[in-house]
Formats: sequence, C-alpha cells, structure tokens
Amino acid sequence: MDLALVWFILIAVLWTGYLVLEGFDFGVGMLMPIVGKTNRGRRVALNTIGPVWDGNEVWLLTAGGATFAAFPEWYATMFSGFYLPLLLILLSLIVRAVAIEYRGKINDETWRSRWDWVIILSAWIPSILWGVAFANLVRGVPLDENHQFIGNFFTLVSPFALLGGLVTLTLFLSHGAVFLSLKTDGVIRERSEAVARRMTLAAIVVAGVWAVWAQLAYSGKAWTWAAVGVAALALIGAWYSSLRGRFGWAFVANGVAIVGAVVLIFGSMYPDVMPASNDPANSLTIDNASSTDYTLTVMTWVAAILTPVVLAYQAWSYWVFRRRLSEEHIPEHNELTFAKN
Repeated sequence: MDLALVWFILIAVLWTGYLVLEGFDFGVGMLMPIVGKTNRGRRVALNTIGPVWDGNEVWLLTAGGATFAAFPEWYATMFSGFYLPLLLILLSLIVRAVAIEYRGKINDETWRSRWDWVIILSAWIPSILWGVAFANLVRGVPLDENHQFIGNFFTLVSPFALLGGLVTLTLFLSHGAVFLSLKTDGVIRERSEAVARRMTLAAIVVAGVWAVWAQLAYSGKAWTWAAVGVAALALIGAWYSSLRGRFGWAFVANGVAIVGAVVLIFGSMYPDVMPASNDPANSLTIDNASSTDYTLTVMTWVAAILTPVVLAYQAWSYWVFRRRLSEEHIPEHNELTFAKN
C-alpha cells in the first residue's frame, strides 16, 4: 500500500471536515449583525455554535499536524511561503476564541458590542484567506530547486486567488445561514432563511466561475470535471431546497458542494502537493515530500484507533445540543451567561 498517497487522501478528508464544520461557524459569525439586530438576537446566533465551535477547530489542528508529520517538506514550504495569510488566520482564530469567552463577562452594552465586532471580523478574515490559500495551491507558486517559495505577498493575490477567496466567503455565508435556519426560531430564523436563499445563489455563480477557471487553466484532468459537476449540482440543490423550506437538505447539499470543491483542489494538485508555477521540476510531490514508511505506518495505526472515538464524541455533542434557539431562551436581564451555556 502506498501510505503517502493514503495520507494525501486523509489530509483532504480532514480539510473537508474542517471546511464543512468550521464553515458554518464562520458564516454564523459574519451574519451576527444581519440576523441579530439586538443584543439578544446576536446572543442567539452565537449560542448556536457555542457548544461546538472549539471542537470544530480540532479538524484544523489535526489537518495541520497530519501535514507536518506525513509531509514535512510540504508543511515547511507552505507555512513559510503563505506566512502572512496563515498568520492572519491564526490571529483571527485566537481573538475569536477570546471574544466568544469574554463577550458576556461584563453587563455593559458597549463592552458586548466591541467583542461582537471582534467576532464578526475574525470570521470574515479567515473566510476570505482560506480561499486565497487553496486557490494558490491549485494555481501553483514559484519554487526554487530546493522547493523553497521565492515569491512575495503580491504573488499570492492574483485575480484567480482573490476569486477563490470570494468562493469560500460566499460558501461560508450560505452554509452559516442554512445552519442558523436549522438552529433558530422566530424572527432570526426568518432572516436566516432569506439570507440563505440569496447567498446560495451567489455561491453558485462565484464558485461556478472559479471552478471552470481552475479546471481549464490549472487542472488538466478529465476526471476532476466530475467534482465540478457534483459541486454545481449540490449548490443548485441547496438553493432549490432553501426555496422549498427544506433546510436540512440544503445543509447536506452545501456539505456535498464543499466535498466536491476539496476533491477538485486536491485532484488538481495530484500528484503534486505543492505545484511550482515557474518550473514543474521544482514541484513538491507526494513522493518527494513525504515522511518515511515507518512514520506513516505509525500514524496510520494511531489514526485508525483514535479517529472513531473523536467522531463518536463530536456526533454525541451535536446530538445533545440539537434543539432550536430563539430570543425567548435568552434571559433579558441575565447577560453574564457565557456563550457556551
């Protein structure tokens, strides 16, 4: 068995889990001022992700750790070349965690409003930058013969990469709105449903243009057209389901669209893990970037034992916190309740 290829696929699976789960977290954060016009309304939106947002981030940590262990050269080149955008994402995740925990510490409207804007901005920044980063992996970046990044910040902000940022932005807004439609009631649910219909339509247009561009200009593989088709049909299905008020199906369809997008991204790179745009000979491939067979074997056994436990716990937590929320569930004069409660 080619364990390097297995871990390339597993890393794609981990990124899929992260984008599906953290995607609606970011969407909820961005939509807080739109669906929650009052403090209690914003609290309702925040409480929908309160019990799960930190667990969803575990997928990112696992994806990063797996990349470091399975493909250390890929990890080193990517994190050094994409240093600034990844640093901004990391800072956003840190301050978002602080904001969620500190928002309810003081019963003061100004205090809460400032932390709300921290949460909102820390959702917008990663939602755009993740798309920019993945688009650059598809497009390729300049690497020297030692597989070191030789570009600069402006290398990473090409029109193709910026459009990729808009793709993840619209997908996460749509995903978050659909999630809020499933998890809230009353006026917040009505606003979320209206946003879901509009943003899903926007995601169809933006993602469709980017996917066709990626396929024609950078993929060169016939089979990845299937991923484009699946993602397109899933987004159309999500939009149709939202029009019919079937937001459970819309949520599933959004998830399928994200799966299709990840398959397109990783399929476009294969057999590279980081294509070199200046000279294909400088590309990092699955073979020249991977760890030893012993390391990959140990990782495989650990993943096989622990992954079912993690999945079972996360599924249980979603089941426990499955009920809808509304403003009536937020005590009007008890603002010191934490967002996780």
